[in-house]
Amino acid sequence: MNATWSIEKILAEYGHAMSRVAASYEANPALREEVLQDIALAVWQSLPRLQEPGKAKAFVLRIAHNKSVDHVARQVRQVKSSAQADETAAKTNPETELSEDQGQTRLLMAVRRLPIRHRQVVSLLLEGMSYKEIAEILDISASNVGARVNRAKTQLKEILKHE
Repeated sequence: MNATWSIEKILAEYGHAMSRVAASYEANPALREEVLQDIALAVWQSLPRLQEPGKAKAFVLRIAHNKSVDHVARQVRQVKSSAQADETAAKTNPETELSEDQGQTRLLMAVRRLPIRHRQVVSLLLEGMSYKEIAEILDISASNVGARVNRAKTQLKEILKHE
């Protein structure tokens, strides 16, 4: 195991970021918790491969996004529409609405409606990652990140305008 990072330190440092990534992919609190557990387990299992301690955030967020994408793929295979899940969560989970600012909740719901390739860049951008870091995490070029961000912003404006 990497001597610099323990799972406890990773969770303390990046647990909130992992939670936000999971929340950007899953509206249902119970399923979101499952995604978060999958992410934590994958991070713990992958920790020995963390070669550069200075890149721990990118390492953790790459795993978080990969596990979240896996979750979405499983949900699609189970024929659950993300729109139905969002509507159900919004109607049945007043705790979430009380705990989150209304504007953040609205943005998060709009982000969930984006295609996965755009959702990935937006959620990483919201985590404070640079285009270069996002490109590294998603294994695409920085210019591709920029194009995806621009398309995502356009789509988000349209989604938010119609809500």
